Amino acid sequence: MIQKATTAKVPFIQKAAFGSGHLVNNLFPGSLGVFSFFLLTTYGIDPFLAGLLGGIPRIYDAITDPIMGYISDNTTSKWGRRRPYIFIGAITSGLLFAALWQLYAENTQSYNFWYFMIFSLLFLTGNTIYSTPLIGLGYEMTSDYKERTRLMGFSQTISQLAWMIVPWLWVMIADPDLYPNQAVAIRSLSIWVGVSCLILGIMPAIFCREINQDAITNRDTITLRNLLQNMKGLWNNMKLIFKNVPFVKLCMATFLVFNGFQMVASFSFFIIVYYLFNGSFEDAGNWPAWFSTIGAIATAFLIIPVITWMSHKWGKRTAFLLSTGISIIGYVLKWWGFNPDNLWMMFIPIPLLSFGLGGLFTLMMSMTADVCDLDEFNNGMPRKEGTFGAIYWWMVKLGQGLALVLGGLVLKVIGFEGGAAMQSPETIVNLRLADIIIPSLTAGLAILVMWNYDLNEDKAHEIKAELVKRRGEL
Repeated sequence: MIQKATTAKVPFIQKAAFGSGHLVNNLFPGSLGVFSFFLLTTYGIDPFLAGLLGGIPRIYDAITDPIMGYISDNTTSKWGRRRPYIFIGAITSGLLFAALWQLYAENTQSYNFWYFMIFSLLFLTGNTIYSTPLIGLGYEMTSDYKERTRLMGFSQTISQLAWMIVPWLWVMIADPDLYPNQAVAIRSLSIWVGVSCLILGIMPAIFCREINQDAITNRDTITLRNLLQNMKGLWNNMKLIFKNVPFVKLCMATFLVFNGFQMVASFSFFIIVYYLFNGSFEDAGNWPAWFSTIGAIATAFLIIPVITWMSHKWGKRTAFLLSTGISIIGYVLKWWGFNPDNLWMMFIPIPLLSFGLGGLFTLMMSMTADVCDLDEFNNGMPRKEGTFGAIYWWMVKLGQGLALVLGGLVLKVIGFEGGAAMQSPETIVNLRLADIIIPSLTAGLAILVMWNYDLNEDKAHEIKAELVKRRGEL
């Protein structure tokens, strides 16, 4: 066995700052999902137009992510490759998110449509400038195999705070004691979210440190004059990345686990309302919010530390296989957990369910950092953390869009009627089965994909030792 290198510890202040960045990366989409619901109900946007407002910006976002990753990888500045973009992106995306929701129901539908479309594209541009370099920064903050998992686990723990907050936005928007109407609530809350994300978002730019810039060679020159050459460089990088078999496996497994979960993400809400409370939203009250909040708390403070320990004990691949397998048990237990005679039983499967997403991003982001070393080992400089991160999250976003479409299709097939006060007993049974079978099946397929994943700790240390030797580092 090769002698392991000295652990490259990331100071706590840097971990906390990086974690605050990931809190922003979860708080933005979580809040966006809540507020977007009211485009139809409060602002009267036609459902088809609302679909365009959701779909077109997502396509734009998927295109810009790899471009920003390439720009970040090849940037040369005295402040580093990542931090200037993180600083600028945090400010612009925070301000633009607040501006995005300054809508008034009195405006015409056409005005609100184009206002929201334009500001969505501007916001997503700012968010891409922010989030893509942030992901790349995380991959290079430490070269140590185990410290990478500790860093990603810590950041994912902090990011779960977003999912403890987001469910209660629904409650605040609907509370007449807080706001006179929903439009006022959304305008006000969006400012709070935007300013909070701005402040939290600049923390990584201030406190985190990048890889030594002197060690990065062979970077492309990013200028408008070299635009065509830069696009060729981006395309060549993407081809090399998709030839990286371990990385492709990480993308496939993430696509399956995350989007299997996303397909049925709203089903638990419907089951609580229509099965446990016979279609009464009033009686359901805060139970759906508590279900989501308890899940986030369990993930942050129980599951992620356990998964980090599992990774150190048995390796990242084994930790992923075990955590994903445990999540399947949690999905199956939902059949008994959702019990009209004992509402508290709905919380029993949550810790087991939380192993799915809790393990997914903690381990996958750590393994992607290992893959970046493998890419340098095979293809040389420059390192491509930004492009790897962009493509990984591009796959997540692409799958998320597909999952939302397929989730709606599943609801239609099982006979779910959105405007109905009650659902038929057959629909309820099929809804509950789909809520269990779909994510269990995709999680099982992800286990098969990762079964022969071979970039283990020993191999990672061999690669690191060779890279250190090539760079002439101590």
